[in-house]
This record gives sequence, C-alpha cells and structure tokens, in this order.
Amino acid sequence: MASDPSDSVGTARGRADLRGALRTLRGATGLPLAFAGLVEPGPGQLRISELQGNRTTALQGLAVHSGNGLGGKTVALARPCWVTDYSLSRQISHEYDAAVAAEGIRSVLAVPVVVRREVRGVLYGALRAAQPLGDRTVGAALDAARDLEQALVVRDEARNLLATVRAGAEHGDSAGAWEEVREAHGALRALAPRIDDPGLRAELLRVCGRLAGASSPGGDTAGSAAPVQAGGERVALTAREVDVLACVAMGSTNAVAAQRLGLRPETVKAYLRSAMRKLGAHTRLEAVVAARRAGLLP
Repeated sequence: MASDPSDSVGTARGRADLRGALRTLRGATGLPLAFAGLVEPGPGQLRISELQGNRTTALQGLAVHSGNGLGGKTVALARPCWVTDYSLSRQISHEYDAAVAAEGIRSVLAVPVVVRREVRGVLYGALRAAQPLGDRTVGAALDAARDLEQALVVRDEARNLLATVRAGAEHGDSAGAWEEVREAHGALRALAPRIDDPGLRAELLRVCGRLAGASSPGGDTAGSAAPVQAGGERVALTAREVDVLACVAMGSTNAVAAQRLGLRPETVKAYLRSAMRKLGAHTRLEAVVAARRAGLLP
C-alpha cells in the first residue's frame, strides 16, 4: 500500500481525522451510530478504530479483510455499499455477523475514502432498525468522506515535501530538492483557496509557511497578510498576492496562474502588480527573488 504508516489508525493525527469525519457524518445524517477505520499497510486489511454512538466494544479493533463483509466489499470495489438488514443480506459475506449483532446493527452503509485511486479507509453509518437509507443520507456520508480525503491529500503532500528536502540534503542535492519543493509549494498554495474546511485550509497554509521560511532567515510565515522584511522595509502581502507569486515562481503566465487559482487573468495581473509595488520590484523575477528573501516563498 502507498499509505504511510505515520498516518495509520494508531497515530493521534489519524484518529483525530477519523473522529472529525464521524462527527460530520452523524451531524449531517442524524444516524445514531458511526464508526471508521483506515486501511493498514499490507494486504488490504481495514481495522476499525473509531466509534461514536456505540453501546458495546464488539466492533473496536475489528480487522476487516478486503472483500469480506460490507466494509471489505467497499474496500474491494472502491465504491459505497449499503444494506437494509445486515444479517439477512445476500449481497455480502457474513464473517463479522457476531460483532454486528452484538452492537445491534441492522441497516448500515459503508463509504470508501479514496486518495489517488487507492482506498485509504472506510466510514460507516448505521441504524439499529431495518430501515432503508435514503439518498440524502448516502450523499452526506459521501461528503464526509470527501472532506477526509482532502485532509489526507494535504498531509501526503506535506510529508512528501519534507521527505524531498531531507533526501536532497542527505545526497548533497539541495538545489534540486528545493526546486521540487518550490513546485509543490506553488501547487499547495493554489489548492488552499479551494478547500472549504477553514481548519484544514489554515493547516495547509501553515505548512506552506514553514516551507517558505525554511529557506530564509525570515522564519515561519503562513503568507496571509504577514509583515515581512523586504528591501529593508516592512511590508505586508495578502494571501492572494503570495498565491500569485508562488505560481509566477513556477514559471506560470498570468493566464495559467488564473486557471490554477480560479481567478481572472486581469485579477492575477492586479495582484502581481500590487505585490511588485510592495516588494519594490520592477519585474516578475525581481518580485519572486524579493519574496524568497523575505521568507514568503521557498
């Protein structure tokens, strides 16, 4: 599996992500019971680690193998699956009937968490009555899974960036490593404004700020209207101005930057012109150099 053990169900961050997704799922659907787990490194085994609304510990730590039961079917098919009466369903295998019955589960749905075509986990929602689960419930569960997928993508990108820097330092290729970091930094800055979750967006910007500050004595900054040193004077760039400069640093034209950031080319040009003025730069290249010296770009 491509997932990193550091994001497995045993880590505090992984468990916190799952708990947040389950709270979202229950709040949106009203389902009394929700539980989840991430796929462990190895042959497609899912281990249930987080439960909310449970009455017993029957499901805690349950290992679900790909293809087995409802969750295993979801892992194998990489698509949502649900049944109205678990114990009587002929659409799934029944290796886990004892644990399901102990918790009193009847109607249940399972939604995969998919990152780069790989199933990384499963979110479950359940009723203790044999009632159909409507489209609204399934849709809300899918939304909760998408939010968790976004969180995992961001964490993957941040981990890959740090690994690139470390690898470059170990092999004496710091210049090449930083070029890769700069490209990924620009991609992350472009992704941030499209993330609806304010907490996740803020976390992503903090990671970008750490990467930018790592190559400059200017220190750690999230690039959101933060005062920085440039040309001996203190200036303040907005988050959008930093976003545009990050795209420019990757060699993007105004049109390409606009497409990446979801803006109009005229708006990108205005942000760039404003950033150049604040940084005392006369060209795009000078603006990028000044921003790097100020610790806003890696």
